[in-house]
Amino acid sequence: MQTQVHPLEPYFRQAIRNSYENKLGLFDPELSAYVARVLCEFTNPENLYKIRDAAGRPVEDLEEMIKASDPVHGSACSFDAERSIRKHIGNFTLFMAGMYPEAIDAGRCARPVHLGDLIHAGKASFYIVSQFNLFEYEEEAPLFARLSESFERCALGLTLARDEMGEHLPPMPHSPRK
Repeated sequence: MQTQVHPLEPYFRQAIRNSYENKLGLFDPELSAYVARVLCEFTNPENLYKIRDAAGRPVEDLEEMIKASDPVHGSACSFDAERSIRKHIGNFTLFMAGMYPEAIDAGRCARPVHLGDLIHAGKASFYIVSQFNLFEYEEEAPLFARLSESFERCALGLTLARDEMGEHLPPMPHSPRK
């Protein structure tokens, strides 16, 4: 069964590939395609804050997201849920560090977070996802290991792609408060 391609995916793929390959020497088509799909996913602000607390409200705080990923003390009900939340944290931190780093410095995040903390959380989350390397996750585990290893370059490449795409980007989306 073929999945439908997001209408912006070819545009994002080209922008990411140009940035990663031409400016950073990062030749990894699978990684570039993954990051382009993350950009597509986050064109819907609902997806940026899809981790929910016990009351169903979006979790905006990075520390709270990390706590939620804990299958023992957090809200992750299984190790699969931990993997899913950690994957989202990796995607979220990469997106924020690369596409909206000014939101971090401007204190527009729920709780002040430093870029170094964001990078550390993203790298750690992608590393944890890469450790789910059996059964249905075996094939994609190496991709998440590479995302963890080259997190800073991927974030920089996103910033370069953003600059190349021009100033047509909307302001940082806020969570949908419900």
